[in-house]
Amino acid sequence: MSLAYTSTQVVPEETMRVAKAALGEGNLAMQLRDKLWCVYDDQDFADLYPDRGQPGLCAWRLALVTILQFAEGLSDRQAAEAVRDRVSWKYALGLELTDDGFDASVLSEFRGRLLAEEAEYRLLNQLLRLLEAHHLLKAGGRMRTDSTHILAAVRTLNRLTCVGETLRHALNEIAQVAPRWLQSQVTGDWYERYGRRFEDYRLPKTEKERWALAATIGQDGLRLLNALETVQAPPIVQDLAAVTTLRQVWQQHYLTDGTGQVQWCAAADLPANATLIVSPYDIEARHSTKRQTDWTGYKVHVTETCDEQGPHLITHVETTPATTSDEQMIGPIHAALAHRGLLPREHLVDAGYVDSARLVDSQREYGISLLGPTPADTSWQARAGQGFDIAHFVVDWQAKTVTCPAGHTTSNWQTPHLHHGVPEIHVDFDLATCRACPCRPQCSHSKSAGRSITLRPEAQFIALQAARQRQTTADFKQQYAARSGIEGTLSQGIRLTDLRQTRYLGLAKTRLQHILIAVALNLIRVIAWLADLPLAQTRLSPFAALASLNNGAP
Repeated sequence: MSLAYTSTQVVPEETMRVAKAALGEGNLAMQLRDKLWCVYDDQDFADLYPDRGQPGLCAWRLALVTILQFAEGLSDRQAAEAVRDRVSWKYALGLELTDDGFDASVLSEFRGRLLAEEAEYRLLNQLLRLLEAHHLLKAGGRMRTDSTHILAAVRTLNRLTCVGETLRHALNEIAQVAPRWLQSQVTGDWYERYGRRFEDYRLPKTEKERWALAATIGQDGLRLLNALETVQAPPIVQDLAAVTTLRQVWQQHYLTDGTGQVQWCAAADLPANATLIVSPYDIEARHSTKRQTDWTGYKVHVTETCDEQGPHLITHVETTPATTSDEQMIGPIHAALAHRGLLPREHLVDAGYVDSARLVDSQREYGISLLGPTPADTSWQARAGQGFDIAHFVVDWQAKTVTCPAGHTTSNWQTPHLHHGVPEIHVDFDLATCRACPCRPQCSHSKSAGRSITLRPEAQFIALQAARQRQTTADFKQQYAARSGIEGTLSQGIRLTDLRQTRYLGLAKTRLQHILIAVALNLIRVIAWLADLPLAQTRLSPFAALASLNNGAP
């Protein structure tokens, strides 16, 4: 299907007359047209369509419908219905009042084109360029980033239901493409065991019985996998994604002894959560825990501007597996902002994003001051608050010596080595010197060795110590107070667009959903800013509000 180019310039006269008469200043859809004209043009998506073929619907309208759909949290069917029966949407799309719209499946097909060409960020990038042209967005200011958990569109399964559902899923997929071959491979008890969905309430209650069922499922799965390796197996079956998932799950949950038998793995022998498949229906979803929150799914990182003189606009969203740590994302976020030409001067983040390497890399590579709570010194001296932690030692990087608070200097400077991928330098003080030192109780509890300290490379060490000192000042607290505003953005996304629940299966589709949500929120915020609507105030419960009255006095 080729692209049918359609002008964005004209709103039909009758559509305009009825829309203005019925809605006056209009709603979000009409205000987008009036204040920003058209966000997209067919040329923005020309490379997604072939040169030949039957002309399809114009791309700019599909893009705008998709954004309006996510701004209101509509399904594809509801969005298609809105095109047919809402005069405000016809106004925004430049359609005649008599236009009968399109089938809902067209929206899914449009999203598929974006994903197939890895063009999902195009919707956000084009909007950001438009906002730059309207002087509503610029580089060099302040931005803030935070993450939140995303629930996958699948059930949370325990290990037993996971392997059972994985085999059942594979059987269902094979039954659609090679029913007769599958019928020859199974016995009657398989229909009873795998004919219905695995539910925990239907499973055995005792641990012994559950282990027995797990062994039976494992043996059945191994039998099917062995049959798939024979020459009689239809080639189409071997290439099924469900079969590939079956192999992976069996490798993770079962051990084979070479005699054709499988053994159910102990929980301690399972792979790390970063690679462990937890559902056969979304093999990219992962289980993770952060503080008191346990979830199966993904994580989204939202970055937005937070300058006082302009609207707060989302400049980047990044969706990752749930097990990806926050600190791993600072580099990719800065790279994405640099690609768009929107690097901030200051970047406010929470503690999960900050470590000594990120402090240095952000400044050195992008000229960004990374502001956030730094990792605390976990030594007993620092925790006690009265011992000599690393901040009390003087490091001479040129001479490669360290002087302790008592004035003793050591040159026992070991060659840097990697510890969990992080370069470290170990420095040891002489045992005899430490034993004779009157400050020893405040410095070291070791009876067999002198004081030992661990240093990061020079730039990281200096940056970390400076950041720890900076965050104790009133200026830092005043600067960093703006970071809390990102919580309002996450709240808005959750309330308006169901941000924390993915509609789709897989990381790529979930990322596209979050990009569409970011574009929708940006448009809502721009319209509010142009209409001089004030920002909402932080909500307080009635009881908490009492504390602000007379300083909490009765």
